[in-house]
Amino acid sequence: MNKFQNLNFSSLGDFLDYLPDNELEIVEELRALVYECIPDCKEKLSYNVPFFSRNRTICFIWPGSVPWGTIKEGVILGFSRGNLLSDYAGYLEKGTRKSVYTKTFLHVDEIDPQLIRDYLFEALEIDSHSNKKS
Repeated sequence: MNKFQNLNFSSLGDFLDYLPDNELEIVEELRALVYECIPDCKEKLSYNVPFFSRNRTICFIWPGSVPWGTIKEGVILGFSRGNLLSDYAGYLEKGTRKSVYTKTFLHVDEIDPQLIRDYLFEALEIDSHSNKKS
């Protein structure tokens, strides 16, 4: 547990069990897309939410019910190096962040699987050209 969160999930199962049904549905759909596009990624809970990496962190999924996030409802799909993505569709939320770009989903029907795949494949390509983190 850290000083910003009063949660400490010991496993991915604990994390998933904690989520309200609407967030769980979105998280499961996004995780399925991540694993479809990046089958060899490593998934690790960090800040009590799943982060996905290969050479470096590629993306994360942050539900609003997990404190310390910037949202109170819905689920964020974040790209750690979003500033390097082309964002050809103008789909990602940049805010005032320098590198992390996100998309917030309030309902599973808002997820455009093909568009998410495009962004995940581009993020994977960027990661493939990255040196491993020391």
